[in-house]
Amino acid sequence: MIEARSLTKHYGSTVAVNDLSFTVPPGVVTGFLGPNGAGKSTTMRMILGLDHPTSGTALVNGVRYGQLKGPLHHVGALLDAKDVHPGRTAQAHLTALAVSNGIPTSRVKQVLELTGMSSVAKRRIKGFSLGMSQRLGIAATMLGDPEVLMFDEPVNGLDPEGILWIRTFMRGLAAEGRTVFVSSHLMSEMSLTADHLIVIGRGKLLADVATKAFIDASSSNSVRVRSPQQDALAALLQEREVPVQRVDGYLQVDGLTTDQVGDLAAANALTVHELFAERASLEAAFMEMTADSVEYHADVPGSQAPTNGGQ
Repeated sequence: MIEARSLTKHYGSTVAVNDLSFTVPPGVVTGFLGPNGAGKSTTMRMILGLDHPTSGTALVNGVRYGQLKGPLHHVGALLDAKDVHPGRTAQAHLTALAVSNGIPTSRVKQVLELTGMSSVAKRRIKGFSLGMSQRLGIAATMLGDPEVLMFDEPVNGLDPEGILWIRTFMRGLAAEGRTVFVSSHLMSEMSLTADHLIVIGRGKLLADVATKAFIDASSSNSVRVRSPQQDALAALLQEREVPVQRVDGYLQVDGLTTDQVGDLAAANALTVHELFAERASLEAAFMEMTADSVEYHADVPGSQAPTNGGQ
């Protein structure tokens, strides 16, 4: 289990992490989301003792990372796949890690096989693609067979087969009762991988909730209905001040369930040919929640530039 207790980190006058508290339990994949500059990497570094918090505490299985004996037996972490000696082979890199952490060297062969790296075990790392480097980094996290795993952008550079593999791999680790904490900007992948989400913005906690509940709470969830009496149904909804708009031959209704829309139509003898809920994506829900926490905003092509009066 990972615990953050009132974590705060200042870099001069900049507050990177601001009184952040959460728990990452075992047995589920917990996604760690936030815009660029939100403080995700800083938080992960504080959990691993690489950065010292200005205040607050980060614990792994009840103790600070620096107090763990044989830390690779307890925690496996991938923060930067390219932060390795380029002149070493994959096998030599993993062997050095194993020997320096009291791990049997027989484990090297096992993790190379586990990550599909056996065929390149004796190749120098400097020739590796980003995807190969990611797999090597994941192999290193598994050397000590730890109960806590932390991954920062683990699918970067992986091809579709590799992405499916890491998704299945992480969910398998969680099913074994391990703690799996993963940061990613790929919302579509997180929606398929993470059971629970911790979302931060500008260093503050925005959400600590199950993935499904996070998506369901989005205002982007709506109902679409197709009816030969569309005008009459739209008028009924507007009388009740329900937001409704016409989209692709349907009425898109916000704020009501399919049951409520269907019951309203039936009570007024209106025919419904099609009625379904349109569930928001994780990306839409994330963008909605973090809209005020984005550090950099880019202009959208074709949008109208603000006038001086809008400054």
